[in-house]
Amino acid sequence: MKTLYLMRHGQTIFNQQKKIQGWSDSPLTEFGRKQAIISGQYFSKNNIVFDGAYSSTSERASDTLELVTKTDYSRVKGLKEWNFGSLEAEHEYLNPPLPYKDFFVAFGGEEEAQFQERVSETIFELMKAEQGECIMMVSHGAACRQFMRKWAHTSDIDQKKPLGNCCILKFEFAEDQFRLLEIINHDFSVITESSS
Repeated sequence: MKTLYLMRHGQTIFNQQKKIQGWSDSPLTEFGRKQAIISGQYFSKNNIVFDGAYSSTSERASDTLELVTKTDYSRVKGLKEWNFGSLEAEHEYLNPPLPYKDFFVAFGGEEEAQFQERVSETIFELMKAEQGECIMMVSHGAACRQFMRKWAHTSDIDQKKPLGNCCILKFEFAEDQFRLLEIINHDFSVITESSS
């Protein structure tokens, strides 16, 4: 059995400005960097040591991972966020109500099923190939949500919980099946406006 910690990146400038952020990128805010550091402390306090680590090729994900752990890691395109096409970097009010389904295809973006399959297949292949037992991956909000939905049938965890910045999804992986064990949303109230 292996354990996967799948994590969303820290807050970015686009998150702060409420802009659609998929394959486009924006840097972590100072608040986002501190979120990542607090998340790293969670792993340290619980004596969790990673045998392998991966991040999306987006800089906001790799920067988050580097603040969480000093473990060597690989950047993997398959862990990237949903491609929102020409709506990238536009304001979030242009998003339709959830679920998005295939709304973004008309704008040159990815189909939802295609996106879910890309992320799920990438994570599955990485976990199958990993020799170690404890693996860290940093990805994105919609990517984490789609992977969780793919394996919703194997767990009783409430799928409607929010996945905030630096949220951690803990999965066990055994016999080619993932099972969600826990959704960890940290308390970032210790980060004050003056310190961010």
